[in-house]
Amino acid sequence: MTAPNRNVLWANALVDELVAAGVDAVVASPGSRSTPLTVAAAGHEELTVFSQLDERSAAYFALGRARRTGRVTPLICTSGTAAANYHPAVMEASEARVPLLALTADRPPELRDSGANQTADQEKLYGDAVRFYKDLPEPAANDRALRSLRTTVARAVATAEGADQGPVHLNVPFKKPLEPTPVPGDVPDDLPEAAERGRDGPYVDVTAGAPEPGDEELRALATELGDADRGLIVAGPADPPGIDPESVTALAHATGFPVLADPLSGLRYGGHTRVAPVIGNYDAYLSADLAGDEGESGETDGWADPDLVLRLGASPTSKRLRKYLAETGADQYQVDPAGRWREAEFAATDLVVAEPSRLCARLSRLVGGGSGDPDWRSQWEEADRVAEAVHGREVEELDEAVAAGESDSLGSGFHEGDALRAVADALPDPATLFVSNSMPVRDLDRFVGSTTANITALGNRGVSGIDGVVSSALGAGSGTTDDLTLVVGDIALYHDSNGLLAVDRCDVDVTVVAVNNDGGGIFHKLPIESFEPPFTESFKTPHGMEFEPLAELHGLEYARIDARPDALADRGESPAERAQAVADDVAAVVSRAHEEAGSHLIEVDTDAEASHRTRERLAAAVERAVHGDAGDV
Repeated sequence: MTAPNRNVLWANALVDELVAAGVDAVVASPGSRSTPLTVAAAGHEELTVFSQLDERSAAYFALGRARRTGRVTPLICTSGTAAANYHPAVMEASEARVPLLALTADRPPELRDSGANQTADQEKLYGDAVRFYKDLPEPAANDRALRSLRTTVARAVATAEGADQGPVHLNVPFKKPLEPTPVPGDVPDDLPEAAERGRDGPYVDVTAGAPEPGDEELRALATELGDADRGLIVAGPADPPGIDPESVTALAHATGFPVLADPLSGLRYGGHTRVAPVIGNYDAYLSADLAGDEGESGETDGWADPDLVLRLGASPTSKRLRKYLAETGADQYQVDPAGRWREAEFAATDLVVAEPSRLCARLSRLVGGGSGDPDWRSQWEEADRVAEAVHGREVEELDEAVAAGESDSLGSGFHEGDALRAVADALPDPATLFVSNSMPVRDLDRFVGSTTANITALGNRGVSGIDGVVSSALGAGSGTTDDLTLVVGDIALYHDSNGLLAVDRCDVDVTVVAVNNDGGGIFHKLPIESFEPPFTESFKTPHGMEFEPLAELHGLEYARIDARPDALADRGESPAERAQAVADDVAAVVSRAHEEAGSHLIEVDTDAEASHRTRERLAAAVERAVHGDAGDV
């Protein structure tokens, strides 16, 4: 049976080709011009349609789902500003290399630049942020046009998920009628079945390849790694679908190199940490000042620097790590499957165009056993152990750090990093943890070291915005059966509060831990903190909001923990005792939330300035405990 009109025929072919390419879900927002696409998606039995009222939230939801699954979740929207609201997520997808496909409906060409209502210039709307763009022709009911359409859709999905994965934009114009209204003669009866029904499978079946060095180049790189006395594997945030932990573990064993794993690398958490030398607390004891003039032993004040670094993934979250590596002067091999530059210190010496998992696996078989310094790995493992002890307020380590600093107290009460530690300790196994930008991801990086728990930690570190964090987390939750936890700051939660509509509309359960420090707490890290005015009103911007009404609005169970200094006076005799008491409260509430049905919002009220001062004191304590008098942070 043929379609009632050419718009229906066109939209059905487009959606059918998406499914043939492996797409199992789309995110659609309501609108008129996109009616043919939305109706086609809703009518396809192999497709799940997530309905999102707001296009910005919709785009971030699709981005979060793709980040978790590694597969594209196409977007459907109407014309005009709807398409513009995708732009922030397109930027994030481009820089973070997340597959995204925007299908933006548009007016036909004769209405463009005409003053017609709701008509905007959508040609190349997202500029260079997309990997592929095409303004589709108007729907046509002929064999060649439909073959062209199917080919374009197959190419679009393959490009979004390719070696240089990222966003793709197809602009889709439609004339009226937009509904499945019969139009006599619009679709010829003799249309070839292959044009209307497509092929068995994708119209163009794309066989993906993985870039890798030739045998001679690979052997040369293996020789460099094998000859290094003090090497590091540094893994930054991973591109979807992630880096294979077994491949990296094999290379770490072959070379003897420790693995410095970003919390978003997919390597800091998991069972492989039982056998791999995964280092997770480096942000607490590294600094640019630590690297520098070395003697014959390769040491500076007792700390040995690397002579070779193999870098995987994006630029690490830790600025201290990035600066330290740059100052060591070590040879740095940056591995990137797309051959792009991802090293903002401009200290890398080599760019290796290769898929990182396959490269690590091949190198591990060629290196055959590193000849590195036997004390090299133990240096990092001991430093990590000491940092973990200080962060955990273990008495012996704290006493040593305090004594070294000639102070009788660190004043280390509860701080926001303790909240991240408590949440991580309370997560079920397995779990998906999504963390917001600003302080949550930095606190995860510094205060939550490696663990054997099966935690998939995700965040939007492409352009590192706070917009769309809630929607991204819920999108990630839609792509997994893991329990989902989101740790988000108050400003980011406010910014994307309408993203919580997806809890009900898209049937995603989540435990939201909102760290409410009443404003932009991260600005306490910057020199502008000492300028008053304008610091408070123009940067920190306190708002005085509480989030219980938001939980009630969206049907989330609500709990509140007041962790501000004035509320903790009777929670213990020492700052460490008070910190532990509050951390226990946070962990208990998070654990109960995961045991109960439905979604939850847990508000943890903190004092931003007090948290920053405690972070600073703990950083100094870790430096003293690890390096003695070497560090002064």
